[in-house]
Amino acid sequence: MTDFLDDLAWRGLIAQSTDLDALRASMAKGPITLYCGFDPTAPSLHVGHFVPLLTLRRFQQAGHRPIGLVGGATGLIGDPSGRNTERSLNAAEVVEGWVERLRGQVGRFLDFDDPSNPALMVSNLDWTGELSAIDFLRDIGKHFPVNRMLARESVSARLAGEGLSYTEFSYQILQSNDFLELYRRYNCTLQIGGSDQWGNITAGADLIRRVEGGHVHVLTLPLITKADGTKFGKTAGGALWLDPEMTSPYAFYQYFLNSDDRDVIHYLKVFTFRGREEIEALEKAVAERPFAREAQRALAEDLTELLHGKEELDAVVAASKALFGQGSLEELPAATLGAALAEVPKADIPALGAPFIDLLADSGLVESKSAARRAVKEGGAYLNNRKITDEAYVPGAEDLLAGRYMVLRRGKKSIGGVEVS
Repeated sequence: MTDFLDDLAWRGLIAQSTDLDALRASMAKGPITLYCGFDPTAPSLHVGHFVPLLTLRRFQQAGHRPIGLVGGATGLIGDPSGRNTERSLNAAEVVEGWVERLRGQVGRFLDFDDPSNPALMVSNLDWTGELSAIDFLRDIGKHFPVNRMLARESVSARLAGEGLSYTEFSYQILQSNDFLELYRRYNCTLQIGGSDQWGNITAGADLIRRVEGGHVHVLTLPLITKADGTKFGKTAGGALWLDPEMTSPYAFYQYFLNSDDRDVIHYLKVFTFRGREEIEALEKAVAERPFAREAQRALAEDLTELLHGKEELDAVVAASKALFGQGSLEELPAATLGAALAEVPKADIPALGAPFIDLLADSGLVESKSAARRAVKEGGAYLNNRKITDEAYVPGAEDLLAGRYMVLRRGKKSIGGVEVS
């Protein structure tokens, strides 16, 4: 059986560690407790958070106890890591609402009913909110040499630029205190996080050593990049969110379905629970049959089901097929159809009455009305998967899907849409 940490390494999930051998020895003695923190800086987590969320899940499946920490306190402050400018502070009631939303999202990935190693969910406001300023400075702050804090990359980079407020400067101390509290309360001996959190996390390990004389572990995870140089998890519409109201399940599915051949195997290792043999078979398929996109479908289906459930996965797969003439458009739920058309060139019109060729051009599916006429003449223009051969055809109410949509297609692969408002 492959060692758990060796499997993480094979998946490319280990960026930095204080001492892997020591961590391996500790895990060999029995289950450990670990945690990862998630700050409420938006109403939803985004796809980049998948890496630590799924890593917590992997640890739990291996018999260890995960703690999901939502930053009810640190979210009021803001982490300076990776930022060139000061964060705008959000109102306390806004952060409180986001904390509850994030609790639900983090909770989807952990098992709180496991009889041997049930997961925990905590908010650092529970202990930070009770601290007085004097207690914070005397009991915690005195263990942080300022020269070391100034030397940390997240701090030094800001000092070389626009500067850093004391508020954000103190973030590292607050996060370190979280590790200390979880060590005291639950014997938590491992913190995981993104590689950009190395300084903050090791500061917490150092605080535990100074205050309690304890030895704990740190493991950071790589930040995901794309082979084409664009930022992972970014789309034309912005970030890829885990909340279905902010990123539809269809858009989420399509993002991973469109993964580059150079990225897809790495994504399968990082984001899915498929074993080495399955992934290596898909890697072979990418090399021998790239046109079939077997690996991309496996990735998109695994992640969509994991996040949104089997019912939503079935709906988006059906929509994806139906748009290209491989299923019934009429049977698609209105919400799924609307989400699908939001991802393609689309014309928004106030009422019916425009000729089909005008809709083709107005949607952006073709560059002009003359190009639309040409597509009709050549037999390559479709309305709701029905070939249109009459240049003068005017769609009517009978052509509307869910009472408001029409699906346009040029050739086999170019999809557009119309929405009647």
